[in-house]
Amino acid sequence: MQNTTQLLPGFHLKTLRRKPRSTQQKLADELRHLRQKNFAQLGEAFDGFIPEKLLAPASSGAHSRRRLFSKSNTFWAFLSQVLSDDGSCQGVVQKLKAYAALRCRLDMPSSATAAYCKARGKLTEDDVLEIYAPVITSMEELGSTDNWHGHRVVVTDSTGVSMPDTESNQAQWPQQRHQKPGCGFPSARITACFSLHTGALLSHKISDKYVSEIVRLRQQIDAFNKGDILLGDKAFCGYRDIAERLERGIDSVISLCRRTPIKDADSEKVLGTDDVLIRWRRPAKLHGVNAEEQSKLPASLLLRQTKITIDQPGFRSESIYLISTLQYPVKYPAEDLRDLYFRRWDVELFFRDIKTTMGMDILRCKSPEMIRKEIMMHFIAYNCVRRIMYEAAEEADMPVRHVSFKTSLQTLRSWEPNLNQTRLGRKERFRLISMLFESITQCPLFQRPGRSEPRAVKRRPKGYHLLTKPQHEMVVPSHRNRNWLNKGKHA
Repeated sequence: MQNTTQLLPGFHLKTLRRKPRSTQQKLADELRHLRQKNFAQLGEAFDGFIPEKLLAPASSGAHSRRRLFSKSNTFWAFLSQVLSDDGSCQGVVQKLKAYAALRCRLDMPSSATAAYCKARGKLTEDDVLEIYAPVITSMEELGSTDNWHGHRVVVTDSTGVSMPDTESNQAQWPQQRHQKPGCGFPSARITACFSLHTGALLSHKISDKYVSEIVRLRQQIDAFNKGDILLGDKAFCGYRDIAERLERGIDSVISLCRRTPIKDADSEKVLGTDDVLIRWRRPAKLHGVNAEEQSKLPASLLLRQTKITIDQPGFRSESIYLISTLQYPVKYPAEDLRDLYFRRWDVELFFRDIKTTMGMDILRCKSPEMIRKEIMMHFIAYNCVRRIMYEAAEEADMPVRHVSFKTSLQTLRSWEPNLNQTRLGRKERFRLISMLFESITQCPLFQRPGRSEPRAVKRRPKGYHLLTKPQHEMVVPSHRNRNWLNKGKHA
């Protein structure tokens, strides 16, 4: 080859272009770039709780391409949304923009929420359920050593949530009959089972208001293990249900309806003061049970009936009757049953944590499919926070009941930016998580048994007019027209 650069001999043998890069080097750069696009900072706190393999890109179809809104990023953004204080899609998008600004190689996403909402819609119910299952399993294993007289206690109750007034939501979960069209909101009913010791949500069922809560509980019977104790109120005290649970090896501690003894029962043995064994005869007709199913039920049930006298202020009645299948007074004293039933109120606090503290009372999605995913994402986030509370309580050597859920959620929200680092070493990660646990347990809850907390609101609402017609038909006069306003209030 002729040398065309005689002043620089041999220069023609060298090239100004870089040496061709190998496939391994290109793949390493691509993986490094993808790690920068992963904003799973919450995963540092929930390490080992949500399996990473379930968030891997799909082989084909939705969430198969490696984009900013991948399956992993969409899930963590959705989880961050339900954990945030406002819960809006715009807040999540702005958080992603702030994340991208810290990493110069990332393209700044748009402020519009369409791309995020579209990616969230591609996250199917099966995907969320697949992630939801190991979260519950992990919580069950976490509290396997905490029990009551050798039993796991599962407390259950029901609650309601409302959602945007759309045609699809109204068709799935219709509003109350007495509300005029266009003036109410669709409402769904949820029956959930919680672990009394850890507060973890173990199972749930969603339906409209026409399905009884006892039916929703029957659909969750597989969530119970042999030897569990169901702790519930009078709604779950039915002959059929107690018999079916006993057949599966599930005990019950339930209050009686109307706070009176069972009429169709014979006294068998006196165990103590206001504590007797009774034999409950099978009723002649059970509601919702045909003749064939009723004939398969046992002719009688041997149960324990305990009268509890309440002398603390703030309670609505002076005495109630408990029905339980725990027949041995030496192993299960009546005083222990009394204390156990008083802890049934914890399920109301669990629902308050989810609905009030996390903001699930009023849902935001506009389709039934997205509503179900939003509810499950709230439950996943709730169990994640409960896991952190449990681990923090163990490290601080204190009961998990003394750890505040609201404080834990606020601490996690504040510490999320600290966990938002591309490279977090093992030692640094352990230090941050330990300090996170310490911050959670520094504000313990004061235990004040018997304190009266009536369900009443002190602060009065604003004097706005009531919506008595659909919005496009409603005409609101001037606020100075006080006579019309007072008339509307008393209508």
